[in-house]
Amino acid sequence: MKLTATLTLSFVLLLAGNARAQLRSTPYCPPFHVDVLDGTISKLFPQSPHGDIKNRLPCFTEATDELSSWGCGGVFYKDKGVYFYTYRDFVEIRDNFNGSMTVPLMGSTRNSLFKWLGNPRVKDFSWESYQMKYGSLVLFFDASNKVNRIIISSKSPETLRLCE
Repeated sequence: MKLTATLTLSFVLLLAGNARAQLRSTPYCPPFHVDVLDGTISKLFPQSPHGDIKNRLPCFTEATDELSSWGCGGVFYKDKGVYFYTYRDFVEIRDNFNGSMTVPLMGSTRNSLFKWLGNPRVKDFSWESYQMKYGSLVLFFDASNKVNRIIISSKSPETLRLCE
């Protein structure tokens, strides 16, 4: 009888110890919206502070200190294709972006951009840079001349330093 009571008490204490685990909610982020003409991503600017981005869009997959050894710290949403490089004041939007844009640039051909953006300020074989009121818009092209990467920056093309 005492052995049964002791075993039962031990079992109850063991279960009670495991029952203290806490539930954690998954951070929710609304779908990302890129306003190409205003230079905002979900109403955040490329020069928005590191903490503001993390607080307003808490579903980030990685956050690196701004003063990291490689100089490319920021808040990254790899599953959504959005990378805020806060130390260098630019946002990179990659081809796996799954949000909305005011101007449908991703996948657009090089020849179709003039109607939205005019002539590029600086041009190369694999990219073009446009002067915008907020700074620069840099578009990268794949082998078939379609946009596959977008940079929105508060800096001019001459002072912009990208991260690899």
